[in-house]
Amino acid sequence: MTGTLILVRHGESEWNLKNLFTGWRNPALTEKGVGEARETGRKLKAAGIVPDRFYTSGLRRAQHTLDLILEEMGIENVTIVRNTALNERDYGDLSGLNKDDARAKWGEEQVLIWRRSYDVPPPGGESLEMTAQRTLPYYETEIRPHVAAGETVLVAAHGNSLRALVMAIEGLTPEQILKREIATGEPIVYRLKADGALDERVGV
Repeated sequence: MTGTLILVRHGESEWNLKNLFTGWRNPALTEKGVGEARETGRKLKAAGIVPDRFYTSGLRRAQHTLDLILEEMGIENVTIVRNTALNERDYGDLSGLNKDDARAKWGEEQVLIWRRSYDVPPPGGESLEMTAQRTLPYYETEIRPHVAAGETVLVAAHGNSLRALVMAIEGLTPEQILKREIATGEPIVYRLKADGALDERVGV
């Protein structure tokens, strides 16, 4: 038996547009971001993919993205589980800063280390490793069992919390996952075996 897992990064947010470190801050979607979310809903509907369960983070850009996807799919009156385990990586003292301003303050090399190393957190924040340490246990206990039972599960979350899931599902190394770009509003659809192993990635 295989189940289906759909991962969607939220649509473009106002701070994505302004090139700001966002983390656990709570900006809204841009008009483009709203369109990206709606387009994902249309793609999933056209592919005949009907989710049974719905998960998102504690942040409104992911929650709004999920709401828009469901609206486009004509899905109403369902239970949506929201949990901070699926939140974006916390950028700590970088949150709210323009990425160019951060480079001017700490130096380009240091900011690059914070952004693109696996286990070095920015001051007051989380590394990707730390993000994975809260996201993966939640996935294993709360989400994967439903996929293993043959259900279709939709998760609307963030670039780095989704990187943690993609790393585990695809068996990637920390170096490989750091190079993986996860686009705003683009669905990643996996068929998973009962043991959680990847069966195939499905294009939509």
